[in-house]
Amino acid sequence: MEPLRVLVAEDQALLRAGLVGILEKCGIDVVAQAADATDLLRKARAHKPDVVVTDVQMPPDHTDDGLRAAVQIRRELPETGVLVLSQFLEESYALDLVGEDAAGVGYLLKDRVGDVATFIESVRRVAAGGSALDPRVVASMLGRRRKDDPLQTLSPRERDVLSLMAEGLSNQGIGEALHVTPAAVEKHVTGIFSKLDLGHEPTAHRRVLAVLRVLRAA
Repeated sequence: MEPLRVLVAEDQALLRAGLVGILEKCGIDVVAQAADATDLLRKARAHKPDVVVTDVQMPPDHTDDGLRAAVQIRRELPETGVLVLSQFLEESYALDLVGEDAAGVGYLLKDRVGDVATFIESVRRVAAGGSALDPRVVASMLGRRRKDDPLQTLSPRERDVLSLMAEGLSNQGIGEALHVTPAAVEKHVTGIFSKLDLGHEPTAHRRVLAVLRVLRAA
């Protein structure tokens, strides 16, 4: 199997070199690097990588240029996964990035990169069409209270399962994290789908819809 092809965009040279080093050490092919949002868009269009890993704040404006480029890449190159790294726990950034489709997208706080295994797993998950949302962002969103919020009908354990689902974990990963059996996880997932009125579409699609419900509850 060919290695994943990744484009890394980060304006800080040392951090960019660190990201590249981590990815390459884990057998991932870094096909291009960018130091600003304009170059990021140009190289994404040219290389069509499996995943783009980008910072939020980049030149030329030093605001949310990287995020806006990521949103544009998702629109123009739907086969390319996008993993955004941010030093801010900013829910609106995650909402803007995900939009109407939580497949092939990730939003992690930068300190999460220090956990190399989690970072690499997130890159691979996004490349495979899954989602990888930072646990602190998910916890913040699930902590909101809103009138007529369907999430409020979930039991505490179902909320735990949904939180891990939003982070991108599989049923097996959820079971290991919560120390419960796969059968118990499946029962909770079924209950979540039912309470959120997600119908009878394929499970993978319903998981994406469940993640969107978390985001829209914020």
